[in-house]
Amino acid sequence: MQVLSFSLISPKIDQQYKLKPLMLLCTLFITSILASNILASKIMVWFNFSVPAGVVAYALVFWCTDVIGEIWGKRIAYYFVFLGFVANLVLLLLIQLAIMSPAAIFWGYQTAYEQTLGNVWLIVLASMTAYLVSQLHDIWAFDFWRRFTQGKKLWLRNILSTIVSQTIDSVLFIVIAFASSLPFKALVSMIIGQLVIKWGLALLDTPFIYLAIRWLETPVDGAHGNVSYANT
Repeated sequence: MQVLSFSLISPKIDQQYKLKPLMLLCTLFITSILASNILASKIMVWFNFSVPAGVVAYALVFWCTDVIGEIWGKRIAYYFVFLGFVANLVLLLLIQLAIMSPAAIFWGYQTAYEQTLGNVWLIVLASMTAYLVSQLHDIWAFDFWRRFTQGKKLWLRNILSTIVSQTIDSVLFIVIAFASSLPFKALVSMIIGQLVIKWGLALLDTPFIYLAIRWLETPVDGAHGNVSYANT
């Protein structure tokens, strides 16, 4: 019985479309988006700012879509956004099923379980809304700046697209997820905190964008239509 592995991918097809790196990015992308929603039920303090604990995991989502958009084009990046949306929806349904199912009589953690995951549906709703709007903007903006700079200044394209998209995401997410349970000052503090942390992460992930692009070398054929630019 043959074991499913990367070796089953035709070397010619893999080389042409870079399927192995794409699958690795897909794994990282889906893992990050799901982890960010579960972790966000905790509010942590970083550098005196109150932020959801999923902030780092969510920053990886933007990193993934920027790399995907650069190498495989915006159509594939849009498809990843759709996959993330479906994954969020499945996560929400599975969590609600687990909460609604009767607990074993000897298991005494149902209340804590519900307190931890019971509000995830609101977080996922907020995340799905903010995620769709911000990710669609991020892919569009990254492609726009790519064309504007003729494929150059990758660091600038990454920062400009990510910072604006993260701002959109933070405002939508915090308002939808926590407006019903936190006072206005706390909401403002969380939004500012998220922006500071996310903008900082956007700056820090730029070298890793370059490393990923250098590893993948060039966009796949047809990724950006008939336009071909050198990555700089």
